[in-house]
Amino acid sequence: MTYDDAFRIIISEEGGFSDIRTDPGNWTSGQVGKGQLKGTKFGIASHVYPDLDIRNLTLEQAKEIYKRDYWNRVRGDDLPWPLVLYLFDSAVNQGPATAIVMLQTALGVRADGVIGPITLAAAKTATSRQMARYMAVRAQRYFGTRNFDIFGTGWLTRLFVVAQEGAHAQKG
Repeated sequence: MTYDDAFRIIISEEGGFSDIRTDPGNWTSGQVGKGQLKGTKFGIASHVYPDLDIRNLTLEQAKEIYKRDYWNRVRGDDLPWPLVLYLFDSAVNQGPATAIVMLQTALGVRADGVIGPITLAAAKTATSRQMARYMAVRAQRYFGTRNFDIFGTGWLTRLFVVAQEGAHAQKG
């Protein structure tokens, strides 16, 4: 499976343009009512990309951002499927550093937020149980995330859809 396969799955979990005033990610400061309300599109949020014209972002531009800032950051080309899909999705949805630390926690290696040779070796030999543990660690983190009461059902649905898609694509 490739970056294009992973992107196709992940982008289907991201929506079009949204500028919900109560979502901190839609504000350039990351805080409701502070900065500019520029919104989110294709999962690209103004609090991460405050200088980007979110409203006019194209799907191709989003794909380039995903590759550069998420896929490459988690060393997507070096990891096995479906673990790379789970990690990539987490990087997009929860941030690359957080995604990597959660992976390292699930794999039982030093959680330093960098995919170096030890993490890479552990990831390449990850068992299905370790992959499931990674998804459980992700779910657990969602419960402590601000606005879980508003967005939690969507986040957990995304988690399970991505798990199913990863397993299905691996078989197919």
